[in-house]
Amino acid sequence: GRPLPKSLSRDEIDALLNTVTAQDGAAALRLLALVELTYASGMRVSEVLGLKLAAVQRDPAYLIITGKGNKERLVPLNTSAREAVKAWLDVRTKPTRKAKDTPKPVDSPWLFPSHGRSGHLTPRRFAQLLDIAAAAAGIDPSRISPHVLRHAFATHLLEGGADLRVVQTLLGHSDISTTQIYTHVATDRLAQVVHKSHPLARKN
Repeated sequence: GRPLPKSLSRDEIDALLNTVTAQDGAAALRLLALVELTYASGMRVSEVLGLKLAAVQRDPAYLIITGKGNKERLVPLNTSAREAVKAWLDVRTKPTRKAKDTPKPVDSPWLFPSHGRSGHLTPRRFAQLLDIAAAAAGIDPSRISPHVLRHAFATHLLEGGADLRVVQTLLGHSDISTTQIYTHVATDRLAQVVHKSHPLARKN
């Protein structure tokens, strides 16, 4: 009876990343780092936005994340996510013309600092930036959110043959049943591919 999580296709993720990559400026580099980190790791939006600068300054291959219930887990980062973070760090402390998207304050401990009360970028602002990028990429903004990137991470791993227990560990789920819902999304995608690509299915 639980609703299936929304996700994006691999082509849509590619279109989103290509659209953000084609943009200029510090704000674009920040958004690219946000998208790459979320999609590459499956971290919750609160975990991504709550990253400290010190956690990534040495270009780690893994991050230690404290998730729900104060449980720690290791989160691997792929090459593209690490490169996006390094590009963002290069401009993070440089002022920009738009005060709203200025990376300062320079002495902020957060990877994605903000002038707001929390000191770092908010989930709402991240979602707004995603909506704009999605529209530019030809994706319906109503189908995307920071959490949808996490869903896409899990779905695409399972589609690629990843073990369900591994995905559970990477997502930080305490109960395997929470992770199993992604198998329904992946199975549905596989069925669509068969119906679209199989010779007999095409004849019918």
